[in-house]
Amino acid sequence: MSKIEKLAELGQSLWLDFISRDYIQGGKLQAMINDGLRGITSNPTIFDKAIAGSAAYDAEIAGLLAKGHSTLEIYEQLAIKDIKTACEMMLPVFERTKGLDGYVSLEVNPTLAYKTEETIEEAVRLYTAVKMPNLMIKVPATKEGIPAVKELISHGISVNTTLIFSIESYIATAKAYIEGLEILKTNGGDVSKVASVASFFVSRVDSACDSALEKAGNKEFQGKIAVANAKVAFKEYGKLFGDERWGKLAAAGAMPQRVLWASTGTKNPVTRCLPRR
Repeated sequence: MSKIEKLAELGQSLWLDFISRDYIQGGKLQAMINDGLRGITSNPTIFDKAIAGSAAYDAEIAGLLAKGHSTLEIYEQLAIKDIKTACEMMLPVFERTKGLDGYVSLEVNPTLAYKTEETIEEAVRLYTAVKMPNLMIKVPATKEGIPAVKELISHGISVNTTLIFSIESYIATAKAYIEGLEILKTNGGDVSKVASVASFFVSRVDSACDSALEKAGNKEFQGKIAVANAKVAFKEYGKLFGDERWGKLAAAGAMPQRVLWASTGTKNPVTRCLPRR
């Protein structure tokens, strides 16, 4: 049994925050899946690195340029192709875990982060283009993004709500998921067929707080704020998905919106080796 599989036995699913055609075509992704990988996330920055750092896309890019496609259109076609293939590769995991894991995330255009209706339209378009049951559309947890999450969930589209840093933002994200499921259930939809994760960012909180603590002359709490913040978020998770309101949805087959711990690598080299309590 691999270490990744041992983590799964403890209730922790390891998702890969990267994707590239080299991984897909070279067998590395399949090897990771065989080793117990439970999911994949992506974003435009990841695709930028993948496309710029590999020759695997060159022929397709040249062909699309010759047809007059724009930069955005080329990016989308390349990304959708990789995401769809990854979804197909992860489908056995999705089926084996009965929809708990096996998801692949595709992010909406970041320029739409503060536009609710446009985010919804973009999400539906991408969801339709990939057309896989284990696709998660990634939506930022902005004030405008939260209503989009609720709307998408209410239509049975699985969502990865990303860029969550605060407790308030996390609670709003979880409530949007619950409210979306309630609408879906009221309209006769199957709540067991939709899932969501809340991507709660950890170490970036320390990146912001450590510099402020340094200026204040406080080194005692450096490297500790982010984990403390995450612990509070997880307590809120227990409350939101442990009450009577959630129980009604759970009885109908709904799955809790799990917390995805993102940005977990320590960014500050000074605090990286500090003893933990």
